[in-house]
Amino acid sequence: MNQRLLAKTFVELADNLVADFDLIDFLRLLTDRCVGMLDASAAGVLLADHDGELRVMAASDEQVRLLELFQLQNDEGPCLDCFRTGAPVVVTDLVEEADRWPRFVAAAHRSGFRSVQALPMRLRDDVVGALNLFRTRRGPFEPDATPLAQALADVATISLLQQRTAHRSTVLNEQLQSALNSRVLIEQAKGKLAERRGIDMEQAFTTLRGYARAHNRRLSDLARAFIDDSEPLPGLRS
Repeated sequence: MNQRLLAKTFVELADNLVADFDLIDFLRLLTDRCVGMLDASAAGVLLADHDGELRVMAASDEQVRLLELFQLQNDEGPCLDCFRTGAPVVVTDLVEEADRWPRFVAAAHRSGFRSVQALPMRLRDDVVGALNLFRTRRGPFEPDATPLAQALADVATISLLQQRTAHRSTVLNEQLQSALNSRVLIEQAKGKLAERRGIDMEQAFTTLRGYARAHNRRLSDLARAFIDDSEPLPGLRS
């Protein structure tokens, strides 16, 4: 494991008090680093909104985003159980849980996933969501993968709750709602760019995020400008 990248990731996840804190980018960093450093093929994050309803807030790729949405729409799956109980859910072979989550297991197999672990994003009794790691093969995760993933989830949770403490509880709710609105804009921009360039949705997201970072812009602001055609955006519209 790249120890330097691991240390850098903990620092980045803890650095939440900046003026331009972007929740969507923050959570995507979490999923990307879990895939890059841990024993996972894909990762996703579900967070509860101000009504306590879970929402898909980040995913390492389009396939797992759709699978997370499937869980929510069908109200079954390891990630929901993890959020509701506040305890980790580790499944080394999804076939063995077909009776427990029949629709989810079938959908996961169609997506190529064979094992999963869902880790609570919690601090004491306050559960705000779940970090979910998927693998394309059966069997136990690497021994160090689960505690490291939980540690990353814990740091991310502390960062989110610090935001709430710093700006009062209403701000986190507003921030989550704003992030949901941003998610819609980003999905629309992904679709528009994917259609225009003939690329898939994940490539479209990577292009948008790379452009936003290269030009020091918030991803949601860039998405809005791209959808509205309100700016030239050289290199992106061409």
